[in-house]
Amino acid sequence: MTRTGWFLPTALVLGLLFLYGPIVSVVVYSFNESTLVTVWSGFSTKWYEALFQDDAILSAAELSLIVAMSSATGALVLGTLSGFVLARFKRFTGRTLFAGMVMSPLVMPEIIMGISMLLLFVGLQDWIGWPARGMQTIIIAHITFTAAFVAVVVQSRLVDTDISVEEAAADLGAKPVQVFFLITLPLMAPALLAGWLLAFSLSLDDLVTTSFVSGPGSTTLPQLIFSKVKLGLNPEINALATVVITLVSIATFGAAIYQARRRPG
Repeated sequence: MTRTGWFLPTALVLGLLFLYGPIVSVVVYSFNESTLVTVWSGFSTKWYEALFQDDAILSAAELSLIVAMSSATGALVLGTLSGFVLARFKRFTGRTLFAGMVMSPLVMPEIIMGISMLLLFVGLQDWIGWPARGMQTIIIAHITFTAAFVAVVVQSRLVDTDISVEEAAADLGAKPVQVFFLITLPLMAPALLAGWLLAFSLSLDDLVTTSFVSGPGSTTLPQLIFSKVKLGLNPEINALATVVITLVSIATFGAAIYQARRRPG
């Protein structure tokens, strides 16, 4: 075999080991009997039992899911409207400013976003007494930066969509609202689903922005995990990571199978 023939498989194997080796080790050591995460002392599922009896983790997971679903839905609405405007209205006064405001969260550091949102919420609290820092401020902050990702996905989908279908419906007497809900919205459906899932994942995983805008009694799962890891590695965290990996893998393979079945031929 030539040098190139050996190089590509070797690079592939090393790359896969580098990416997935740590994940596999986390899964394996989640079944470790020992409290030491790097010393194998026997097979056990006690850390999963401890995980599902830990009220702090369960409460944080519930809060994270509520925040992620709420912020993803809000981001879907705002991002869809923003993406539609950017894709369908090429020229209007202030378009450059509008596009910059919509896309700025994509490149803005999270710590800047967190500080700015914190100052906004503190100012509003002093001015009108709302909102109190907690779940609602986390949701608002997550909507602010995840809507940009939805807007990019929706805009890309609409740019590649043949606008003549919408024009034909309008020529046949359909009103603009009917064209949007009967023609445009179904064409955007894959992008809407992808945008919602992307916003959900980003919200569920966020730590930096959440740390600035959260309040007492509103600890999300990433915050809880980060606080536990700072005190030392715990096999219970390995069990939690394994549960998350399993759920993500099931969702990923399910989506792949669904798309494969929809593909013609």
